[in-house]
Amino acid sequence: MSNEKLQPYETKMQKSLDALEREYTTIRAGRANPHILDKLKVDYYGTPTPLQQVGNVTVPEARVLMIQPWESKLIKDIEKAILASDIGITPTNDGKSIRLVFPELTEERRKELAKDVKKKGDAAKTAVRNIRRDGNDAFKKSNKAKEISEDEYAELQEKLQKITDKYVAMVDKAVEAKTKEIMTV
Repeated sequence: MSNEKLQPYETKMQKSLDALEREYTTIRAGRANPHILDKLKVDYYGTPTPLQQVGNVTVPEARVLMIQPWESKLIKDIEKAILASDIGITPTNDGKSIRLVFPELTEERRKELAKDVKKKGDAAKTAVRNIRRDGNDAFKKSNKAKEISEDEYAELQEKLQKITDKYVAMVDKAVEAKTKEIMTV
């Protein structure tokens, strides 16, 4: 019975972890990663459309992304979208495709990115702990309303703490892995 009361909180914690990992895919670590373009929208016949739906994104070399639009007239719009974004790379176009060349990251920039990764990780851990607090508050209300016994209340709190510890550790692992990726030259 107690597991079904814990399930919604564990699901929310998993969503926080997933959101952090999605966020990390958009941080560039000196290597070409097509996921940094995931949030990019291109004006396609007046409709903001995800870049992946208007062209082909490939990684021909370790530090180069190539975007080949399915319609050549979209090149200007794609270029405009990249320049307006926070990617920080100037696109070059040869009339048929757009190339994004990722510069080597400086030591200073790597440290900045590592700080950003840690900050995002801390925010995810805070989210996980807030979910734990919400769960404990709900269990306390159930206990006061005599819907659950003192023993069950204590057991639910203990199990929720274990789940919280598990997700905090997973967030720490994700932070460590992304920091290592960024700091690797």
